[in-house]
Amino acid sequence: MTAALIWDVDGTLSETEETHRAAFNAAFAEVGLDWHWDRAIYRRLLHVTGGKERIGAYAAETGTVLDGDAISHIHLDKTRRYGKMVEAGQAPLRPGVAPLIEAARRAGLRQAIATTTSRPNVDALIAASLGRPASEVFDVIAAGDEVAAKKPAPDVYLLALERLGLPAGDCIALEDSLPGLAAARAAGLRVLVTPSAYTDDGDFGMADWVLDDLTGPLPPPLAGILARA
Repeated sequence: MTAALIWDVDGTLSETEETHRAAFNAAFAEVGLDWHWDRAIYRRLLHVTGGKERIGAYAAETGTVLDGDAISHIHLDKTRRYGKMVEAGQAPLRPGVAPLIEAARRAGLRQAIATTTSRPNVDALIAASLGRPASEVFDVIAAGDEVAAKKPAPDVYLLALERLGLPAGDCIALEDSLPGLAAARAAGLRVLVTPSAYTDDGDFGMADWVLDDLTGPLPPPLAGILARA
């Protein structure tokens, strides 16, 4: 039985990483840091989950002294810039995402978000892409700043399951990355992976299903949802 879908955000709902990368670089320039994360650097840094954690890791790597307040300030500015970019339409949903969200709603499934990103980023993306507040689209939203450990730890998925009030076996996680896959698996979930532009070199052998995108054909549990909608 499938009672709920639990969605990752960055890379899964939308190819947001280029937008995040541009926002990071603009925030670095604003404070006078001579950092520029090109695609190769950013692909590598995506193995560190969480924006503030990513900034801290790169500071350590480059010998740059940044205290917690400085990192938080940069990240807050980056989040503001990212939100404006999303509002301007720079992060559309991936193919098949909106139809599956709507079909799941019509079929009576509950839907949740389990993400490493912050709640403002979720709100900005959903409002811009679906024209409704995230709280009207998803029954539960669990964000990275609400848990002690980010993906690949299972914390954010466990929080989503707790808020849904459902066992892991009744839910399917939708992911795009190896840390996300590991987190969902550790929480006991079945996992469908649609690799994104920054994660398409990963080995997703642990996933139940791997697809290029959600335009179909979908695996039986999801195909059944569409048939019932």
